[in-house]
Amino acid sequence: MGPAAAEKHRETAVDRTYGKGSEWERVARCDSREDDLSNRFLFTSESVTEGHPDKMADQISDAVLDAILAQDPYGRVACETMLTTGLVMVAGEITTACHIDIPEIARATIQDVGYTRAKYGFDYQTCGVLTAIQKQSPDIAMGVDRGGAGDQGMMFGYATNETQELMPMPLMLAHKLARQLSLVRRNGTIPYLRPDGKTQVTVEYENGRPIRVDKILVSSQHDPSVKQSTIYEDIVEHVIKPVIPEHMVDSQTKPPLVNPTGSFAVGGPQGDTGLTGRKIIVDTYGGMARHGGGAFSGKDPTKVDRSAAYMMRYIARQIVGAGLADRCELQVAYAIGEREPLSVNINTFGTGQIPDGQILQIVSRLFDLTPGAIIEKLQLRRPIYRQVAAFGHFGRTDLDVAWEKDDMVDAVRNAAGV
Repeated sequence: MGPAAAEKHRETAVDRTYGKGSEWERVARCDSREDDLSNRFLFTSESVTEGHPDKMADQISDAVLDAILAQDPYGRVACETMLTTGLVMVAGEITTACHIDIPEIARATIQDVGYTRAKYGFDYQTCGVLTAIQKQSPDIAMGVDRGGAGDQGMMFGYATNETQELMPMPLMLAHKLARQLSLVRRNGTIPYLRPDGKTQVTVEYENGRPIRVDKILVSSQHDPSVKQSTIYEDIVEHVIKPVIPEHMVDSQTKPPLVNPTGSFAVGGPQGDTGLTGRKIIVDTYGGMARHGGGAFSGKDPTKVDRSAAYMMRYIARQIVGAGLADRCELQVAYAIGEREPLSVNINTFGTGQIPDGQILQIVSRLFDLTPGAIIEKLQLRRPIYRQVAAFGHFGRTDLDVAWEKDDMVDAVRNAAGV
């Protein structure tokens, strides 16, 4: 097959799969001699509201954790939640000196989310709540008792200066849309909305920087009697327009997608079973950075899946905030029961002002990465987790959480001599 025939074959395949003239085709055709777009790409991230069933599970698990930490800061908690039609199941390993009412905590969390009437498909008063709790394994406990990590694994942290929150723009816009969707439901601006909802934003990048919003998707559970046209108009006017910056929208931005199936009347645990830890990309960086695989919610800070991931975010913030790099991703790895990390890695993706190896040496000098030191530095034995169980754990400038502070920026900058 000659070059001309090969190009024709490729065009036909793209047209068949994505539609002729689509934005995907325009950006994907990087090898075209006429339109070299090799420095441009599209990136998409999603978020969900607090009424999404997986997020309901995360919030219940973290509400249980908070209730224990409020009475017993050294309690050991690994709490998992499952929700389906009419049922909540809370299970896990918990070792604590205090007593908490798990069914009451679960019901209060569901009530706060907004599932308060049976016609919504789930009701905090009438749902069943089952519990299956046992103590932490003594084999795990003896390693944690001596200050070691509560599990093995690798954790990542990331920061980028493309937004004020030092987070990827696609995810921050998706989170802001999800929060706005929740707000207009709760304050009655769009009274027919129900708690379950999802958002998604596609951003075009050029030379590694976001330049425009390409696509917006918002889906929200709603009263079945409301017309799709009304839902579309209200969400565009009251959710999308207040959030998406005007300068990021141009003539090539596609019309928003709103409930693209045409109906989203059945939602929450009635529509999908919810599980703790199933929205780990929403919780972190929207796919822009790597993820070690360990979920956060329901885990006390001796679990490095949570505490070390928070620490890696904290350090990445200091590096970017100090101007040492435009983007920074860190990885750390632990063995169960061991205090010192097995490895630490840093990648500034070619944006560093000094070599990555030199930044890693600064990290080694300034930051103690033993689990106990991380817990102390970030003040992680407090009941602070339910509030980050929805709308992301990072970039939360609306909350007072230690891993989003920039209190080591000057120290990092001085150590680098820049």
